[in-house]
Amino acid sequence: MSSATLHFFAALALLLVTLGVQAVTKNRFVRQRLLLSVLLSLGSLAGLALLSLADRLLNPQEAQLVGSFRNLPALLFALGLINTLVVTLLNPLRVDRVSERFPNIVQDALVVGLFFGVATIVFRETILTASAVSAVVVGFALQDTLGNAFAGLGIQIEKPFRVGHWIKVGDFEGKVSQITWRATKLLTRAGTYIIVPNNIVSKESITNYSEPILPVRIFVEVGATYGKPPNVVKAAMLEAIRHAPLALATPAPDVLVMEFGGSSINYRARFWIAEFEVDEIARDQVRSAIYYSFARHGIEIPYPIQIEMSRDESPATALAADDVVRLLGEVGIFAPLSEAERRGLASGSREKLYAVGEVIVRQGENGASMFVVHEGEARVTIDSSGKEVARIGAGGFFGEMSLLTGDPRTATVSAACDTLLVEIPASSFRTIALAHPAVVDAVGLAVVARRAGLDQARAEAALLDATLREQSRSLIGRVRRFLGLPALRQAD
Repeated sequence: MSSATLHFFAALALLLVTLGVQAVTKNRFVRQRLLLSVLLSLGSLAGLALLSLADRLLNPQEAQLVGSFRNLPALLFALGLINTLVVTLLNPLRVDRVSERFPNIVQDALVVGLFFGVATIVFRETILTASAVSAVVVGFALQDTLGNAFAGLGIQIEKPFRVGHWIKVGDFEGKVSQITWRATKLLTRAGTYIIVPNNIVSKESITNYSEPILPVRIFVEVGATYGKPPNVVKAAMLEAIRHAPLALATPAPDVLVMEFGGSSINYRARFWIAEFEVDEIARDQVRSAIYYSFARHGIEIPYPIQIEMSRDESPATALAADDVVRLLGEVGIFAPLSEAERRGLASGSREKLYAVGEVIVRQGENGASMFVVHEGEARVTIDSSGKEVARIGAGGFFGEMSLLTGDPRTATVSAACDTLLVEIPASSFRTIALAHPAVVDAVGLAVVARRAGLDQARAEAALLDATLREQSRSLIGRVRRFLGLPALRQAD
């Protein structure tokens, strides 16, 4: 069997094998790359046919004119065989994706390099012809300047980033969606693509937010008044970070004092997020939470010193003392108190502003205060099921058992919208109770009535049955022990 016949059957076999792999693979990239092998196989077969026809029809002098092209079918076959082997061996055939270890431009480089080697070693006398063919292939594969091509190859070899990483190159920032011979394609937060030529990527500094590890640490800065100690401000900022859904609890966040500025002490809150792609949303959550946390703790964010403020300006959420007294008068359990007693209770209360979604109290935590809703709405859930069991609107209250007995919180309460609360600490209530011991009895009876689901009017009318009176006596005893009051005398 002649070499031409062997070459014919080899090219035919390559064509059939390539078509077979194209038919069974699910990888669109493999099918596209194997199309080149199909064309090269057909070109090799066509070249053999043309050379055979030339040998039959041309005289010896004319046949010499095509002698320099006799190895062209073999070169086309070698290139097609190398391309098929590289594509099928380096890519997954059952999955529609490009190999992560051997991306597109690396595979192109392997094909060209192996072809040059084969052409140089096997077809020494036709190296010029091989070079001409290779030049055509290289021009087709690179599709741009050699500078971009070599830069792209260097990126794939060094791997400073990979597809899916969030990077910053010079002034450009986005998620890497594709790396070609010519350029790197970035998907921005706005949903648009930035095509950065590889030679620019190779010259600029690269910040990779996805490596070496995830999560990613980011920070926000805020100025706080000189009137609050740094440790108090730091604690309030850490509390705020715990309320930000995208801020991770582990690794732990921290807060640093950065400088003593012209009108404020400047702090930096550092925290971790799972993906850099959501950094702007995470910063927004933390900044918003810091505002509400500062409002609850009475920490001022100073205006710039260039802005003149009127001396009588007060926070938008500040409540007048009369407003708090009036609010307490609308709460059922404080109805037995006199005006003076409610005013004394109001003087020791604190305003607390919570943003939508922030947890006010958590089930199982120790508590020694109760809350009255002035504006907004609170949502009550049970942690064991996460089910919402109640909504508390303006004038409503919760946490009264923790105020009276120091019991742990029995439910989780969060803000359903921006909610302004009045918190009454146990210390304030203890002061009123020491001055007016009868207040404990009156409030205790009202609490028992509320917990039993009875109407306030029935409680004040003293229409309680024996069971309710026994529950009241037990509760009042616990309250007196918690507040350090003398025990209730038994009736003769």
